[in-house]
Amino acid sequence: QVQLVESGGGLVQAGGSLRLSCSISGSTNSKYPIGWFRQAPGKEREFVGLVDWSGTYTDYGDSVKGRFTISRDNAKNLVALQMNSLKLEDTAVYFCAAFRGYGNIRTIAAYNYWGQGTQVTVAS
Repeated sequence: QVQLVESGGGLVQAGGSLRLSCSISGSTNSKYPIGWFRQAPGKEREFVGLVDWSGTYTDYGDSVKGRFTISRDNAKNLVALQMNSLKLEDTAVYFCAAFRGYGNIRTIAAYNYWGQGTQVTVAS
């Protein structure tokens, strides 16, 4: 069993930056890749990116590539999502999730543990 808790959400101006954190507890001996997803009102949950357990491999959704960066500190059981050059369309609830080890990493079905989400609002 793994527990994930997101933090760091808030209100930011367009063009600004925000850093989200995902705190991992529970079965931290398991080497889970961690993904980030987001969900805007009335829309499906969207893949933002993923980092593998070592932190050396990352993958990003097309809409955030070049603006967002995922990193992790396994000593602190933390995964960070650094968001730069934020746009109005980045407004959403952001979730971190543990990859179950198989399946398409860009689909929610490939993740078996989820955090409760943190709201990010980008204002003009």
